[in-house]
Amino acid sequence: MYVAVGQFAVTPRWQENAHTCVALMAQAREKGAALLVLPEALLARDDHDPDLSVKSAQPLDGEFLRLLLAQSAGNQLTTVLTVHVPSSSGRAVNTLVVLRDGEIIARYAKLHLYDAFSIQESRLVDPGGSLSPLIDIDGMKVGLMTCYDLRFPELALNLALQGADVLVLPAAWVKGPLKEQHWATLLAARALDTTCYVVAAGECGNKNIGQSRVVDPLGVTIAAAAEAPDLIFTEINSARIALARQQLPVLRNRRFAPPQLM
Repeated sequence: MYVAVGQFAVTPRWQENAHTCVALMAQAREKGAALLVLPEALLARDDHDPDLSVKSAQPLDGEFLRLLLAQSAGNQLTTVLTVHVPSSSGRAVNTLVVLRDGEIIARYAKLHLYDAFSIQESRLVDPGGSLSPLIDIDGMKVGLMTCYDLRFPELALNLALQGADVLVLPAAWVKGPLKEQHWATLLAARALDTTCYVVAAGECGNKNIGQSRVVDPLGVTIAAAAEAPDLIFTEINSARIALARQQLPVLRNRRFAPPQLM
């Protein structure tokens, strides 16, 4: 399966961000990608207003996603991203959506909210309460995660035990001391924990690191971006998953019960 990962700096204007997403979708489709992963919280962002993502929240049938769904119509490219969807007055849900052929084929509300490193996502964002079912892309089973979820191996393991071959992760990984090291280490760790591919898109800009990556089931980075806007491509294949699971059968060798959502 040929996959694409796009990263860019989200602006305060949702129309501009939507057009950037549409352009990346068109490029990915032209290159023959089956999967495109874009970053987290793409509606709007402002360095001077940390609440803009929530203030700009739109429903799933809002204008932002309508533009992306129009680009998606009539083709089999699967696009993954997250947007904020209104929940109650002044609050929203950080919602991952999966687009294909003009429809939202899956959604996932972020389970683990980023209440860490002096940031409190839960102040205005409501957490999800369930996992999304796996989606099928070119015969591979794909599990869905969002940003801070990366720090919780139970979620990745749960998805792998359900049959995931690939884990996708839209993110807006905040800069800070050791944060780039954490990002690289955790992506490799989740790949090794699960013997899955990990396909992670990072928002770039003044506050977030970018550094989108594709990591294979043995923890090898096979494609990566730096800190600037970029669209990267790579091939992932089931033979590599089978080899990893033969050489490193951690899913069979484990002695603990499968993790459960509290």
